[in-house]
Amino acid sequence: MSDEQVPAIGGKSFEDMKQANEHGAEYWSARDIQPLLGYDQWRRFENAVKKAQTSCEQSGNDCDHHFASAGKPITGGKGAVQVVTDYHLSRFACYLIAQNGDPRKPEIAQAQRYFAIQARRQELSDAHAADVERLELRRQAAEQFKNLSGAARRAGVSNPMFGIFHDAGYKGMYGGLGNEAIKKRKGVPAKDQLMDRMDATELAANQFRMTQTREKLARDGVKTEQRAIQTHENVGKEVRAAIQRIGGTPPENIPPAEPIKAVEKRLKRAKPKLVLDGPDAQGLLGAAGEPEAHTPEALPEV
Repeated sequence: MSDEQVPAIGGKSFEDMKQANEHGAEYWSARDIQPLLGYDQWRRFENAVKKAQTSCEQSGNDCDHHFASAGKPITGGKGAVQVVTDYHLSRFACYLIAQNGDPRKPEIAQAQRYFAIQARRQELSDAHAADVERLELRRQAAEQFKNLSGAARRAGVSNPMFGIFHDAGYKGMYGGLGNEAIKKRKGVPAKDQLMDRMDATELAANQFRMTQTREKLARDGVKTEQRAIQTHENVGKEVRAAIQRIGGTPPENIPPAEPIKAVEKRLKRAKPKLVLDGPDAQGLLGAAGEPEAHTPEALPEV
């Protein structure tokens, strides 16, 4: 997972904010990652921290190894320094905060995806990690579809025309093919939802198409049905052109992926362990928290 897929603010990603304590263990300041996860108010973010602490305890891990209370000096406008509440967080603590954060925040959704893949990679094969990524992308694509539908309604698209509006985006991106034509070309059963049979690459491209269309409808102040439909098709064409410029596979030529429900069932049978082993269990204590190795005394010579 690259830093480009991790939330970032002010040019700094989650990994850029990592620090080291006196034990040599990595940690993150809760105050630093608060805006990274989309929280404006410390009070609301601290609630997510406390929920994460409860999850830590319930998972059988020592909360003190992952959440350490700390003070953070803040300099005011006149140079006055005020010490505010902060927490030093292990990587596992940050993962739990993302899982207990507000899922309506896009930053939280992005962080959940990042940490889910990172946590799974520690115990699952690359094939399973790919399953996790695809499932998360499918969930996000479903949210973007809802958001785009809302934007289309605000742009003047009536209910009877919603199918035509969404098909326009597909036609622009898939070289003139609409939803049903794409499924026929790929051999996807008519009863299946098209996005349920997309792989991670195809899902990510369609998610980009939907987010860019939503933003363009708002930015251009589109208020007529036909213009909204044309805007969606044009954005689809631009995404297709970008794929072609970088030498990617045209989306209509990407083979159908395994049904997403099969992926969900497989992942449910391989639940991640939350009880950590080795250095991960020590969290903020690092190597200092690991028990010393016992060396048996030498036997006397006989």
